[in-house]
Amino acid sequence: MESPDPKSNKKAITKKKMVTEPPPEPVHEPVQAKIEVVSSDPSKMPPFIGYFTSGFDPVKSSSGTDVQVYRNKVMHKRTELVVSPAGSSVEFVGTSYEGEAVAAARNPATYMLGVFDKESQTLKIVPIGGNKIFRLEPRVKGVEYKEPPPTPIKMVEEMTAEQLAEKKRNTDAALGTKRSNKMHSRLADMRGDEEPEAKKNLDEKMKNVEVKETALANTEAHVTRHIPPYNSSATTPQEAYVLDKIILAEEWNYLQDIYYSLQKEVAADFSLYPSFIRNRINRLKKIEDDSEKKKHSCILSFINYLVKFKDQHSMDGISSSKFEKLPYTLHHRFTTMFDVTESRRLPPEKMNLLISYVLVLTLFSDDFRTDYRDIAKDLRMTTLTLRPIFEHLGCKLISSQKVSYATLPIPLTFSQIKKRKRKNKNKL
Repeated sequence: MESPDPKSNKKAITKKKMVTEPPPEPVHEPVQAKIEVVSSDPSKMPPFIGYFTSGFDPVKSSSGTDVQVYRNKVMHKRTELVVSPAGSSVEFVGTSYEGEAVAAARNPATYMLGVFDKESQTLKIVPIGGNKIFRLEPRVKGVEYKEPPPTPIKMVEEMTAEQLAEKKRNTDAALGTKRSNKMHSRLADMRGDEEPEAKKNLDEKMKNVEVKETALANTEAHVTRHIPPYNSSATTPQEAYVLDKIILAEEWNYLQDIYYSLQKEVAADFSLYPSFIRNRINRLKKIEDDSEKKKHSCILSFINYLVKFKDQHSMDGISSSKFEKLPYTLHHRFTTMFDVTESRRLPPEKMNLLISYVLVLTLFSDDFRTDYRDIAKDLRMTTLTLRPIFEHLGCKLISSQKVSYATLPIPLTFSQIKKRKRKNKNKL
């Protein structure tokens, strides 16, 4: 085989390189232009700018083109630009007050036309007619065109409270989490129990149920006194108020923020917690039993959420707690249990119930001998106003070294609720 000529290969490679090289960039000579801004003159017609939506090009048109401008005699800002090709039954019309021009009217920009004269090196900037770029639409001569009326906005039909609630439930079912759907399902079951048919069946079932007088008395006292669930036959202070009914089983998992903060190697910041909790952190650290430490931490966390919820629904504390977020489960339970009204205020009797929950939990935290000065400050109350509430819960107040303590004696006894006697208006 004959070896190829290396010279021929070299020429071929060189030629290939010349073909692939990009063309040289054009050199632009610098221009020192004099800019002249021409102000509008009412006696002279300004230039008009428009574009053809149909692709018509008046420059390439073989016949001549007539351009006319019409202005309303009364409303001078209303202008029409009409381009009429010679020998055609179609003309192109653009307005400054309909169609695209209406949307452009919301834009406060000002349009100008620049004309550059190469010989004199002058750039003239002049305002354009109507301060609009006209959209030239084809129109048949002699036919009247009107803009279609705006599409009426369909008004939202007013819905009743039941319809709004049903719509919200459907949205939550479609877009909500499994946890929220489960909670809504429970609420639906509770609402079903309130139906007339369900009440009728319940009445028939209750005929054969033996009523325990002690439990009934406890329930009546809970309703009339607005206090947490309790056990009047308890033999120890720990059993007097039922902790499992104050903090429900599914809520303990949402109350471990203090416990986990204590497990961190870095010192946790408890400055945002109420003073009652801050004053008991050191004692909490000394508890050796881990399960007992977790229990007391959750109780303190529940107190924190109750105090924050109270502040969010009272005028004196709303500014300090409006950015606090409660777990959804607790917030939903508090809202239902304390009957939060549309004005986001707690009724007076429900406010007393919330305070009673807090005070009972302080007894659990302090082994049923609590110094209530700091919790009074957290509740934005005084120790004097807390004393009758403690007594209402069956507590006994003692004094030691000029400090008042609230204790819970056993058996649990309550003072009689004094009922106001109605005055007989008919009595002379």
